[in-house]
Amino acid sequence: MAQAAPQQELRYLVRIANTDLKGDRALGIGLTQIRGISHMFSHMVCSFAGLDATMKTGSLTDEQVKKIEEVISHPLKHGAPTWMLNRRKDIETGADMHLLGGDLKFTQENDIKLLKKIKSWRGFRHGQGLPCRGQRTRSHFRKSKSRGKGGLGVTRAKVAAAAKPAAAPVAPAKGGK
Repeated sequence: MAQAAPQQELRYLVRIANTDLKGDRALGIGLTQIRGISHMFSHMVCSFAGLDATMKTGSLTDEQVKKIEEVISHPLKHGAPTWMLNRRKDIETGADMHLLGGDLKFTQENDIKLLKKIKSWRGFRHGQGLPCRGQRTRSHFRKSKSRGKGGLGVTRAKVAAAAKPAAAPVAPAKGGK
């Protein structure tokens, strides 16, 4: 009788690109937990790495994890189209790149700060907390900026008389008609 290949144990957490991924999910879905990787980008990474997108993330070997990290960190080197990247024609360098995790968040915040600094229309709208891509504001985006969570509308007056006991009636002053 031929023996079956030994079953590899399923890892519950797999660390890829400084993010812990759940091992019980499919690889194509699991990669989307990394900030900056979309559904299409994760399937592209799986095809470039030569892996099945439906396999469990916990069943990856260390070599496969290294291959995935290599494809994620340098997608253009592996033949990814430039339209798939999330940072094309960087303002400072002019290079096409794909940002992940904290780098993506840091770069977005710096871009918004630059828009505010040069006093562009988009920067002004970001500063006011309003939409900056031409949406209508008559029926949406009606949040109160000063109160935090609440919306606009009529605020109910606090009833102070119900909390205090009723005062005794004041008698009219003597001496007058």
